[in-house]
Amino acid sequence: MIHDFYNIFLPQSCLILFILIELVMSFFTNIKKYNLARPISAFGICIAVLLLTSVQTEPQYFGFFNSVMSDNYTLLFHFMILLCGFFVVLLSKNIDQKLKKSGYMFQALLLTAILGGMCVVSANDFITLFVSLEVLSFSTYFLIASTKDYFSKEASFKYLITTAVSTGVFLFGVSYLYGVSGSLDLNEIYEIVINKPHSMLFSFSGILIVLGLIAKLALFPFANWVIDVYKGTETSVLAYLSTIPKLALFGIICRMIVFPLGRTVELTFVLCFIALITALWANTYAIREKNVKAIFACSSAANASYVMLTASLVSVYNLSTVIFYLVSYVIINICAFSFLNIVESNNLGFNLDKFKGLFKTNFGISIAYVISILALAGFPLTSGFVAKIYLFSAIAHSGLIFIPFLLILLILTVVALFYYLKLILPIFENIDEVKNFKCAFSQSFVLYITAIITVLIGLYPEKLIELCRFIAYNI
Repeated sequence: MIHDFYNIFLPQSCLILFILIELVMSFFTNIKKYNLARPISAFGICIAVLLLTSVQTEPQYFGFFNSVMSDNYTLLFHFMILLCGFFVVLLSKNIDQKLKKSGYMFQALLLTAILGGMCVVSANDFITLFVSLEVLSFSTYFLIASTKDYFSKEASFKYLITTAVSTGVFLFGVSYLYGVSGSLDLNEIYEIVINKPHSMLFSFSGILIVLGLIAKLALFPFANWVIDVYKGTETSVLAYLSTIPKLALFGIICRMIVFPLGRTVELTFVLCFIALITALWANTYAIREKNVKAIFACSSAANASYVMLTASLVSVYNLSTVIFYLVSYVIINICAFSFLNIVESNNLGFNLDKFKGLFKTNFGISIAYVISILALAGFPLTSGFVAKIYLFSAIAHSGLIFIPFLLILLILTVVALFYYLKLILPIFENIDEVKNFKCAFSQSFVLYITAIITVLIGLYPEKLIELCRFIAYNI
């Protein structure tokens, strides 16, 4: 058991230590020293990233009585979760200034959410997965409500209700799967079902399990929370909400689709249908929206649907596509929300009309924001363009039966261009009085570094594509 800590759980143990440090600081530190909360969290995440190099991955390592596992696949997702967590910590200056001493509690919750996300990806049985999901979910409830105003509390409550229902659906599916296989271990379930004839009960349990997991991804039929939650949530929390839970959930869903649930043909078509319905709803709803946060909520749901459609068409090539798309998408999203974080700190508001003329007085941050939106839209020379081409190629290679799904997706992607352009065109309008933004170094650092990464991946995607393929082929 001690070896398991050194071989597989050392980065998570580091996060637990810094969570305890943040909690102790919240009780005993003077209120004037609230600004120490962010550096402590950032330092803890950096240490956790360094400790990832000591994690056993070849070929696979199982720890804690096979309840958790580690390989190159989980290692990449852990790194991306920690990287996004580091960026979110840097963006949380606004909320730390509002919360003062309670900022330590906020950072402790953020580290707990990062810990939960890492544990979700590495879970190897349904009990560990359920506990990890609850750690992730409970942290998210409080992070959404952290500003303690009416809208954030309403958003947190809606997210709580939706997640509670989805958890019930998930556990219902797990109970049926246990009845079919007699095990909760993912590897054992795969070995059992691969040697047994296909049953409708197994397919039904797989559909329920994945339906329970996709609630946090804002996919149909659990997409009703996303608009209100995004509108009522602080921007640094939105940067977290649009990246870390998605990495964690897609990380475990893809692994389950590839192995324990890979023989469920019915699941493939159910997920394809859900993905298309979500994409249709999100892309059409965003057209009539003028609130920037609401448009980003629709974009989040639409991009999640693209990934889900590709992941459901089980193949190694598709898995590498999903990994590449997720890596590109979370970096782009952090870039976009870092701009909104700067907007929020300058009290500009989130109506599109408020963005008019920003290019004139805020050239640098406006260019970085435009890069992020063009990447989300899939314009050339950005990582978003490569990711979408790679994704469409994966669907096209999945068989003629899926060509209609691809055509619908292409049409919806063209429709999405309208609201993405709507996000950036007001910036270039000429008006007489435009506010000159003030932004902290941490905010501008996250904005510029993620914009640069977005362009670099778009220009030189080969190495990242090779890495994603290597990980997919060795899962």
